[in-house]
Amino acid sequence: MDGLKYNSDKQINGTFGELWIDDYYMAEVTGLEAKVSIEKSEVKQTGSLAKGHKVTGIDCKGTVKLNKVSSYFIKKMSDNLKAGKSTTCTIITKLADPASDGIERIRLTGCTFDEMTIASWEAKKLGEESYPFTFTGWDVLDTIDTF
Repeated sequence: MDGLKYNSDKQINGTFGELWIDDYYMAEVTGLEAKVSIEKSEVKQTGSLAKGHKVTGIDCKGTVKLNKVSSYFIKKMSDNLKAGKSTTCTIITKLADPASDGIERIRLTGCTFDEMTIASWEAKKLGEESYPFTFTGWDVLDTIDTF
């Protein structure tokens, strides 16, 4: 029964998340999500009423959210976009909640951003930016193990 319980203080707090883009520390980051969607094809089988499925591909997407404090993304992408090229980078994400049993670090490779915000502001509102991206690979560098 003990294996079914956990200390609620161990739940990871995203406040302790950090982000690097091409080794540049992004102190202004407020959130990151990176997901791998699994593409499957249906496999017909005899002798079973259940449908079978086979993995036929993956779709890797994410979003970086940050406070607007610089023109970092405009500088990083503008010249390439004007020349018809994408900007490819590596993203490293780290979660290091001091109450947890370790840190989690993931390296996302082949990252290309889907859009670039040239201007976005509103009176009496703090500036925020959100950059969706795709990636082609990932490496798990560190994991949080509770067992």
